[in-house]
Amino acid sequence: MTEKTKLIAPRLPRGFEDRTSGEIAAVGAMIDKIKAVYERYGFDPIETPLFEFTEALGKFLPDTDRPNAGVFSLQDDDEQWMSLRYDLTAPLARYFAENFETLPKPYRSYRQGYVFRNEKPGPGRFRQFMQFDADTVGVASPEADAEMCMMMADVMDALGLAGQYVVRVNNRKILDGVLATASVTTEAQKLTVLRAIDKLDKFGTDGVKLLLGAGRKDESGDFTKGAGLTDEQIAPLLAYVASGEPVDGTQKGSNAHVVSTVNALAGLIGGSESGLEGVKELATIFGLVQASGFGDRVILDPSVVRGLEYYTGPVFEIELTFKVQNEKGQDVVFGSVGGGGRYDGLVSRFRREPVPATGFSIGVSRLASTLKLTGNLNAEEPVGPVVVLVMDKDQTAGYQAMVAELRRAGIRAEMFLGNTKNFGKQVAYADKRNAPAVIIEGSQEREQGILQVKDLVAGKQAAAAITDNAEWKATRPGQFEIKREDLVSAIQTLLSDQ
Repeated sequence: MTEKTKLIAPRLPRGFEDRTSGEIAAVGAMIDKIKAVYERYGFDPIETPLFEFTEALGKFLPDTDRPNAGVFSLQDDDEQWMSLRYDLTAPLARYFAENFETLPKPYRSYRQGYVFRNEKPGPGRFRQFMQFDADTVGVASPEADAEMCMMMADVMDALGLAGQYVVRVNNRKILDGVLATASVTTEAQKLTVLRAIDKLDKFGTDGVKLLLGAGRKDESGDFTKGAGLTDEQIAPLLAYVASGEPVDGTQKGSNAHVVSTVNALAGLIGGSESGLEGVKELATIFGLVQASGFGDRVILDPSVVRGLEYYTGPVFEIELTFKVQNEKGQDVVFGSVGGGGRYDGLVSRFRREPVPATGFSIGVSRLASTLKLTGNLNAEEPVGPVVVLVMDKDQTAGYQAMVAELRRAGIRAEMFLGNTKNFGKQVAYADKRNAPAVIIEGSQEREQGILQVKDLVAGKQAAAAITDNAEWKATRPGQFEIKREDLVSAIQTLLSDQ
């Protein structure tokens, strides 16, 4: 007896997701709106491959099986290690360096595509997800950073989120100056301090103070070891965190708030030349932001910490300000859906001369979730094709001719290709395809030179008010008769009226 072939279980790997046609269409419409803003600002598209040589992507912690942890890697036939890209910025840096002589400078581009992280997946955390970036490479002035912040705000407005977000801006140079004032010198301690400051919105000032000191125990009893700083070291760091809070009734984003915060920051950096440079850059950025009418959307916030070992100057992120419920049913602010900053060291890994750059990245998947919550993402299935039913198998040539006529007129159409002659099952198929209409030609219609058109949209609306099955069959809601030669014009009229 022949042993049965073992079937493979159809399983989706953890950290990945399938997308339906409705989701694809909705995200596509969102991406079109983002592209329109990018192009209005003078940015052009560029596409890089999913794989890069591993050394071009940057450093990761060593891994036993792969040269770099955190990425998916393989060796090609000449023993070169390649990895799936983990973001869209490192490939841009490689592309710019490789085409340095021919590209305009500054080089302004945008890129959209999937990136991959070889990490443990979890709720809202994927191994494959889409990003949408814009970058200006080859210019060091804070004017380029200011433009990024304003473009981020215009993107949010274009997506229907006006009044529900802020673009928060800080400068890593100022952070470095304050760390020097607090005598935080080792790299490990700096990272611990910056991570503590980054938790301000989650734990508040008291929580940050604990993380800067001995550590913090959460409600479950879990203990997070702190930076181990003394009270004298902690004082300037807490003063730094508090410097962004409005005083004397000033509003965040106002000129008065920017001036008071900049002055407070200048007093905290001591003699740090880098910190002073960072203060001047922020003053320039916000002078441009306010002059361009973005003061209520782009605000100065010293607590913004991004890319602890990556960004070299201004940093910014988009924070959504409305509340949603978390998995525990608690109201929480939705939080960040994108961000970026200045990364002057990335391209310079490929070239001797310094190559400044700034940019930002939008998390498309997370942003799509946001738009769905706010009703700004239409995830309905797109309108399907008009379906020509096959009432007589020996007349398929005539049915296919109808389909060809509709397609030539730019109308989505298909002939039913299933193996049933059952009228109801064919209409049920068209319903599942979200078809706007079906075309019916039986022998009687063919003899008379007519067609029956069943408007599935109008039929559903009319049928909802009919409770009697006999009445439904008698009235045939949404169905009407046309001449065969009027097929295209009749369907065009029907689609325009739906």
